[in-house]
Amino acid sequence: MDKEIESLQNILKKDPSNFQARRELSILLVNSGFNEEAEGNLKYLIKYFPDDAELYYNLGIVYEKLKDFDKAKRVYQKAIELSPQEDFYYNLGEVLVDLKEWDEAIAAFRKVLQTDTKDGNCYFNLGVCYFNKQEKNMALDCFQKAVELNPKDIFAYFYLGYIYQNDGLTNFAIESYQKVLAISPDYSWAYFNLASIEYKTGNIEEAKNYLLKTIEYNSLDIEAYKLLVKICLKLGDIEEILEILHTRLEKEENGDLYYCLARVYKYTGQIEEYYSALKSALKNPYTLTFPKEAVQEEFDYAEEKFGRKEEIEPETEIPEQESGESAEPEEFEESEESEFAEEDDEAVAEDDDEDEEDEVDNDALEEYDNEEDIEDKDE
Repeated sequence: MDKEIESLQNILKKDPSNFQARRELSILLVNSGFNEEAEGNLKYLIKYFPDDAELYYNLGIVYEKLKDFDKAKRVYQKAIELSPQEDFYYNLGEVLVDLKEWDEAIAAFRKVLQTDTKDGNCYFNLGVCYFNKQEKNMALDCFQKAVELNPKDIFAYFYLGYIYQNDGLTNFAIESYQKVLAISPDYSWAYFNLASIEYKTGNIEEAKNYLLKTIEYNSLDIEAYKLLVKICLKLGDIEEILEILHTRLEKEENGDLYYCLARVYKYTGQIEEYYSALKSALKNPYTLTFPKEAVQEEFDYAEEKFGRKEEIEPETEIPEQESGESAEPEEFEESEESEFAEEDDEAVAEDDDEDEEDEVDNDALEEYDNEEDIEDKDE
């Protein structure tokens, strides 16, 4: 593909007005991740062909990749104004989800379903919109339709599990999470939520097994460690949890995990280690979500006792702190960080029309010169 890009660039050096070559180059640049160059070429073409909906659509894809969702929204809307196509509405809907404009996103996805009633992705996205609008029944309907059309949609199954879990429909929730794991055995959030269910129903051995799976596949899930500490103390698995915490802290320091470690040491009466772990927790304030003032007071007390070589009465259990809560679905984003992230494999639309020798639109040139945004020429 690099050779193709280089070849087209050479053609344009000799003949900058070769619009067909520039159009093909724009598509290759988008597909190769050269988004800024693609943006420049597409905006150049729009000066000459301001009524070409495909150019706006491809420019919208560029802005999505650049995470400039406001601009993407505007150019997708322009593409739809010129030619209301299914793909244009779908991409607009995804951008509106990123912008959290739920009602507008719903309207866009509904437009897609008017012509394609079996688009499972559309139903999933609708479910996300209704979920965020707290319209639970509508969300359930959409997620159920999504898995009906696409039985491998792990994200829809996860949302279903989460909704069922929070409605107290435990059996349905477990079934949904198990379907997630049947499709994707390394999906850590499903393990964590299954652990949460088992913990709340008193099956702490089973909860522990699910939590061990959680941290096996996601060693950064601090909430899983918090709940695992509580369970191991209940089961008397002290050496095991100490080894787990130390292993994780050797890789990266974390205030919450140091605090959990401190509580384990206090539970076992290892006062020097308890004091040291509290000190380390306070040295990592940005990763300490336990109440910092309370931790500081506890440290001051421990420091005073330790300095006087006085014993500190061991605790019998770690204090409760919102452990066992289910992992809530993050807002659906096209990003690598979110577990709901999906790759945008949608091919950039190519225009097969023959190159036209239209006259240059001088008004369009004046309008787009020195502009950052693509605006509606009629405004």
